[in-house]
Amino acid sequence: MTVHMLTTTDNPYDPFTQYDEWSAFDERQGYYTPQYLARITFSSNDLSDADQSSAIEQAIEVVVTENVSGIYRKVAAPDGWTEDIVA
Repeated sequence: MTVHMLTTTDNPYDPFTQYDEWSAFDERQGYYTPQYLARITFSSNDLSDADQSSAIEQAIEVVVTENVSGIYRKVAAPDGWTEDIVA
């Protein structure tokens, strides 16, 4: 399964490989994308990791489909990326 992240069209940084820079830019612009995504994602401690990942993917789809402001886009993890790199 391909892992995706939500970003904005004007953010020049890769949220997978340049997370600190990506996050700093996102906050400077006042987007707070991770917090926005967290607000709209169905989350529960009772969900398995797979179900939690699915819920995040679904929330990303909602944001990019609705995209009222036109600033959001979905990006896929680069080849060879694993969550261990970020963790």
